[in-house]
This record gives sequence, C-alpha cells and structure tokens, in this order.
Amino acid sequence: YPVFGVGCDAECALMVTHPDGNMSLEMVVADVSREEQPDAQLTTITMKDKVYPFEVKVVYKAYKKMDVIETWSEIVHQEKKPVTLNIFSSGYLPIRQGNVWISHLHGTWGAEGTMTTEPLHPGMTVIKNKDGVRNSHTSHSEVMISLDGKPQENEGRIIGAALCWSGNYKLRLDTEGSRYHDFFAGINEEASAYRLEPKEVFTTPELALTYSKEGLSGASRNFHRWGRNTHIAHGNKTHDILLNSWEGVYFNVNQKVMDQMMGDIASMGGELFVMDDGWFGDKYKRNIDTAALGDWVVDKAKLPGGIADLVAAAKKHNVKFGIWIEPEMTNIYSELYEKHPDWIVCPPNRTAKPGRGRTQLVLDLSNPKVQDFIFGVVDNLMTENPEIAYIKWDANMNIINYGSSFLTGDKQSHLYIDFHRGFEKVCQRIRAKYPDLAIQACASGGGRANYGVMPYFDEFWVSDNTDALQRIYMQWGTSYFFPAVAMASHVSAAPNHQTGRILPLKFRFDVAMTGRLGMEIQPKNMTDDEKAFAKKAIASYKEIRPVIQMGDLYRLISPYDKKGVASLMYCSPEKEKAVFFAYKLEHFVNQVVPRFRMAGLDPNKKYRIEELNRTGNRPLSVEGKSFSGSFLMNEGIELYLMREYASCVLKLTEVR
Repeated sequence: YPVFGVGCDAECALMVTHPDGNMSLEMVVADVSREEQPDAQLTTITMKDKVYPFEVKVVYKAYKKMDVIETWSEIVHQEKKPVTLNIFSSGYLPIRQGNVWISHLHGTWGAEGTMTTEPLHPGMTVIKNKDGVRNSHTSHSEVMISLDGKPQENEGRIIGAALCWSGNYKLRLDTEGSRYHDFFAGINEEASAYRLEPKEVFTTPELALTYSKEGLSGASRNFHRWGRNTHIAHGNKTHDILLNSWEGVYFNVNQKVMDQMMGDIASMGGELFVMDDGWFGDKYKRNIDTAALGDWVVDKAKLPGGIADLVAAAKKHNVKFGIWIEPEMTNIYSELYEKHPDWIVCPPNRTAKPGRGRTQLVLDLSNPKVQDFIFGVVDNLMTENPEIAYIKWDANMNIINYGSSFLTGDKQSHLYIDFHRGFEKVCQRIRAKYPDLAIQACASGGGRANYGVMPYFDEFWVSDNTDALQRIYMQWGTSYFFPAVAMASHVSAAPNHQTGRILPLKFRFDVAMTGRLGMEIQPKNMTDDEKAFAKKAIASYKEIRPVIQMGDLYRLISPYDKKGVASLMYCSPEKEKAVFFAYKLEHFVNQVVPRFRMAGLDPNKKYRIEELNRTGNRPLSVEGKSFSGSFLMNEGIELYLMREYASCVLKLTEVR
C-alpha cells in the first residue's frame, strides 16, 4: 500500500497533509491479525507512521467458496488537529509487465456498457468518473486485465477488479520503467480532499479482485457468483416478468389505461406491472419532465382513485404492482423547491444553474433532513400502499453546482463523498424496514450499474435504449461484471423509439431473455399474433428463468469480433440444463456463418436440444436430437441463420 513522502517517487495509494503542513508518511507494519468468519477469512495488516500518530489498516476479505478477495483501507489518527487526506485508494495491485491488456466499459446515454480492449502501454491509463450522482453512464469502475495478450472469452489468465462505490472513482494503471504495472483503485480525489478529524475512521470502499484461468467469461462467472451471494439484494431469488408503462404511454398515465395494461400483461403471463413517470403533482403537474419532482402526491385528475385503486386493479388481474420515483431530485417548478430552496446541491452565495430540462436540481444528501425526506418518500408510499411490490428508483441528473449549504466552509470538499454516504444511509433505512421490496436502480438508463448500490437494489436498468440490436452489445459488455438477474432487459415496440430500427418480435424477445425479461410497450398496439407469440415466449422464459438468472454464463462469439453473429449460453451449476442464444447481426448474400461451439457442459453427459420461440413450421436439423457435451463443445452445431436479424434460442436438457 504505497504512501507518499519518504522513499516513494512513483504513484501512491495514500497522500496526506498533517496539521503542521508535513506531507510525508513513512509506514511500518505493526500488526497482522486474522479473523475467521462463516464465509470468509479476514486478514488485517496494521501500519503505523514512524513519527506521527497516524495509522492505516489494510484489510483483505478472502471468500471461502467464491474466488473473490475484497480489500479496503481504514485510516485513523490521533493528531491534535484534522489531517487532510489528498489521495486515499481502496487498494493497490502490482501486475508483472508483459503482454498485458485491459478490457473496460465506456459509453454515454443510450450506448452504455460499450467494451474497449487495448494493450497497456508506457504511461498512465486512467479510468474515471466525475458525475457526482451516477457513475456508470460513461466509464465503469470495473476492469478486466489479461496477462496473456489480447483476452479470450474462455481461456487465458485474467485478473478482474470492481470498485464497490456509487460515487466518483478513479482507476489508475501506471506503467513506467519498473517490472510492474501499478494498479490503484478508489474514490476520485479530485475536489474531494477530506479533513479527517482525530480518532475519526475513514473507511474506503471495497475493491473486489478475482483471478481466473478460464478467460474473461471465467472472471465474469466469479463476479456473478460473488455478486448474487454478497452484493446484490435478493441476488439468489429469481425476478418477475414485468410490463413497464414508459414507452407504452410515456407521461399519459391514467386509471383506465393502467388497468388495460395490467390486464394485457396478465393475459400474456406476466407477473408484475410498473407504472412509470407521470403519476404525481398537485400545484405543478407532471405532464412533462420539467416540473413536480419532489411533490410526491397523486395527480387526482389522472388517478382519481389514487395508488390504492391501482393496487386493487393489479390484484384483480393477479399481477403485482410497482411504481416509479426519482426521490433525489427536484424541479424549480415544484412545491418542494419553493419550501426548501436550501435543500439543493449548490455552493453558498451562488445561484443554482438547473440541469435537465433547464429546471432540474439535485437534493443535497449530505443533509440529514434531506435524507429523512427521501426515506419518507418511500416510507409514505409503502405505509399507505403496503402491497406495492416494486419501485423503479431513477436519478436523471448529475452534480453541476458543486457546493453545500449544509456542510461547513472547511468541509465543502466532502460533498462528493458525503452525498453518497447519505445515499447509502437512506438505502440502509429502507432495506431495514422493507427487506422484501424489489427496487430497480435506474439513472437515465445504466448510470448506476455498480456494486456500490447493488447491495440495496435488486437490479439495474441497462440503458434507456431498448433497441434489441444495440442491446446485444451493451448487455454483452455489462455481463463482464454483472449477472443476468441484475440486468433488466425489455421487449419494446417496432420501430424502436430510440433508433427507429424495425426488428422481428422474435429477435426482440430472444435478446431480452438473456437478462431479466420484461416488456416496455403498449400491448393494445400489438396484433393478436404478436400477443400469442409473447405469451408463448413468456411461458418459455419461465421454464429457463432459473438457468438464466442463476446459471453460469459462457460468452462464445463476441459481437465485437465482427463475425456477423454473436452467441452466448447459460449452464446450471449442476450442468444438467443449459440455454444457448445466437443472433445474426448483419446480413449478406453467401455470408459464411461460423459453426457454433458451446461451452460449460459436462463432456460425458448427453443433451437433448429443443428450440424455443420458433416461428414457422420448419424445425432446426438438431431439433429433438441428443448430443454429448463433448461433441457440442468441440465440434458444435451448424445454424443456418438465413434471414436478416435471425436469432435462435436452444434449451438443452440432460438425457438420463
């Protein structure tokens, strides 16, 4: 854990300023202790400065049944005045130089989770975020490091790293003249110098590390098991198939339409209906996205019977009911802002510059009163309507007015950190009172796909872009670190509302079925044939849902390899069931489609193949036949994907 000041002329994990102005640290190991926990072994290395009463504990949590080690640091001192923390990484890892490559995610709204793979070169590689509220719209706080050149999906040595923090972060890979690439990960220190009071303990976020000899997919499977078991709310419970109202009606919600949509999703076999934005507002109406945030009262003109009537309608249709909120935000045109203008994130003596729609502002979660208000939004909804089963929690704005009316002048630089500490406190209170409530982390799409929030959320919205073709790429990248159970993936209309692309309903379902299946469409605009197909596809998904949401992922042919196709599969841990997916991404005459070789099966077992979501009367040549796992993995099968945007879903079942 390199520190700055004495014998350190390279990058460091920790840099401080003592009250007397001295910026140096010189640490020695004072103690090493180990603690056995039910699921892990905790190793704590305590280091103390030779001169100052300053101490750092570097902690390693090694899981016994999962190939993941978490590391973090605990910083404390007993100096007479505050010590300023200038850099405070969660962890450091030296990686032997060689043909080392990194794979990481980047993007923007509507194109989240895009993967980049590149070799490490001399100099500094930095992956960072400075949004303040959301941290995965652009880059991600996770990275894969290949030790054997350009990474492969199912072979080669891989180190994976994921920072468990919901706020600004910085990952640094420094390549200089030594024999190592120096890897550091932690909270982004920019505009975040932290004044650590005497005896106060500053605990950094966990940095989760894994290692696999089975390529990128092997490292992903490690993260998926660890995530489901330790860092995703209800991660070992399968999730419901839902219909979300957003792309179906946008802000035009009303009692009659909500009832109709509930009836339609129930008739197709769905299990949950979620009413999205547009249901609230009294003085200011939520008919567009520039008003009423913060005023969480039902718009009686739209919903005269309130939420209670919707819950009753859901019960009538035998589906669960969910609702959308955006509790961390407000609009200039809102009763909340009129009553509490000091609750927003804004520097003292400045006029706030509104963001989204030129009216939206972020509430200051460093303020305990704001934390109480946000908890109250959820608590009031649940107290009045205890049968609400699901909340879609959105966050559509970043911090553009840096400063806090609550924080004192000497602690203004704590805002980025204290905002997320406050957010976590709210989440902890909600989970303590409503442990069974399902909550989705949405943030203008995929802005909150991180393991800092997921202990309190069941899933995240991958992207506001529901175009199935682009979703293949986004969900492929996101799957490097997050399991299918956490990735909400919806079937939407054609033409698609974001891209205008017209894709077959089968293709849209076949893509959405690789995550948590849902729909985001107005069912009354579907034909009878489309509804019948949807009903059959939903029934098929229920059969394979445990394998998809709880199984082991094997990515086979990457869409980024530009072979015109993509394929992946999920296997049950016992390897008695599997589900295979293949997609045609482009279409040319005489196009050569590669043979599809599978992975993750038991070579000594035989598997019967059944196609799901089949259209037309002509079955595949492999339909109903049985093959050994060895044959399917070594020789593979031919799939004649002859049509544009053709796709295929195969269910494999062990023949006993």
